[in-house]
Amino acid sequence: MRRLLVLVLCALLASTGTAAAGEQVIGGERASIEANPWVVYLTDDHGFQFCGGTIVAPTKVLTAAHCTVGRSPGELRVIAGREDKQDRDGGVSVTPADIWVHKQYVSADEGEDVAVLTLMKALPYTPLPIAEPTDRALYLAGTQLRALGWGRTSENGKTSRYLMQATLPVLPDTYCAEAYSQFVKTDMFCAGYEDGKIDTCQGDSGGPIVAEGKLVGVTSWGEGCARRGKPGVYVRISRYAKDLHPVVDAPPPGAVER
Repeated sequence: MRRLLVLVLCALLASTGTAAAGEQVIGGERASIEANPWVVYLTDDHGFQFCGGTIVAPTKVLTAAHCTVGRSPGELRVIAGREDKQDRDGGVSVTPADIWVHKQYVSADEGEDVAVLTLMKALPYTPLPIAEPTDRALYLAGTQLRALGWGRTSENGKTSRYLMQATLPVLPDTYCAEAYSQFVKTDMFCAGYEDGKIDTCQGDSGGPIVAEGKLVGVTSWGEGCARRGKPGVYVRISRYAKDLHPVVDAPPPGAVER
């Protein structure tokens, strides 16, 4: 979970349409929903925002498994097309019809931290393609990524009212393994800066990590937020493409093919 001990409970990049920022998300800045129409956030049925997600098909939202485990579809809401969480007239709120969680998922730091929410009605927003096994170059150390979300603006601070983004470089797998003994390089990658300062945080879990117009990662886990030597750890989406496509490409329950 992102961050490992905290996001269980609470379970940020390219033309970005950046807007003027009134607050920073761990070194981040405001982002435009018009430029990032595929990013969504999740709330419980009382309206509490606790995770993010990505529209990867008209009726499919990809998020982190730890954002959904223990919850029924009726307890979740997908909020799409809304940049400002207080703008109740913007975007749409949809209750998922079904939740798919990777069958090997146990905990975020063990891998397989992916889930797909299926919606009965297509969202009117452009999906973001997922990274494929051939997209190895997008995970090379030094590659600049964009992370987006509405998570906390400091380790123990409040979640952001507005959609935020931050630029994070991919770090070498050796660095990630030294930072975290449980790091699994085939399933994960880490990104950020050795001295911290810029990072994702609680509430960003499940949200998108983007490079070259593709979803390359999902915010997953780590220790604290923006701490020196403790970068964020993200799901290596290309690793799971073969598991995700049958779910993402399938029609919603009850859909009639023509």
